[in-house]
Amino acid sequence: MTDTMPEAIPAATLVLFRDRAGAPPELLIVERAKAMAFAGGALVFPGGRIDAGDRALALELAADPLIDAARIAAIREMIEEAGVAVGLAPHPTPDQLTAIRVALHAGETLGAVLDRHGLTLDLAALEPFARWRPAHLHMRIFDTLFFLAAAPADAAPRVDGTENSRAFWASAAQVLAEADAGRATIIFPTRRNLERLVQFADFAEAVAHARRHPVETITPWVEARDGADHLCIPEGLGYPVTSEAMSRVDRG
Repeated sequence: MTDTMPEAIPAATLVLFRDRAGAPPELLIVERAKAMAFAGGALVFPGGRIDAGDRALALELAADPLIDAARIAAIREMIEEAGVAVGLAPHPTPDQLTAIRVALHAGETLGAVLDRHGLTLDLAALEPFARWRPAHLHMRIFDTLFFLAAAPADAAPRVDGTENSRAFWASAAQVLAEADAGRATIIFPTRRNLERLVQFADFAEAVAHARRHPVETITPWVEARDGADHLCIPEGLGYPVTSEAMSRVDRG
């Protein structure tokens, strides 16, 4: 019997920036609940699957069926997972945001909820950053589009208490340091993206960098280097580190 690659699950992730005067920007990080099948206990950026409602809303808006459905999913997941509204116009009041989050958790579509509250989507608020699609057998595979966005002034993240156990702000360097000290777990794509994000002094610099690099699908591969197997990604896509010894890799 020949092993076959599992079908990839379309997904979206949002890297939310909070600029600080005279200090590196902070990013919104969530810690996955340890019981989760994928990346349990790991630190990640908020995100999740692109669902049928996201695709239907993108088609309704005559938007790009891939990129904008992913943007919509990222907006929805940010509300569901962290209680933060990004990419909505006008910006919702705290009471509206609470009601929107409750409705989404109850299974309503984002489009229906926004219509009820007289809100629209501002998809341009989310800047495309990267696309990752691992290829490894016997594990859940996500085809994930990453976006950047600036945090609203009233952003006060609160975890959903199901998928995630903690939400907090930290610089990319702080998260990497926690992982290197063994106090946190980050999987391979998160580490590579944090290494890329640590280069930026603010959100505007990150957006400018993203626009200079093509968003191409990144599928890591294993290659022997210096007598050991390394997990590698392509050069030229904005990542300062493009390989890591397999003995150190956490793939989720």
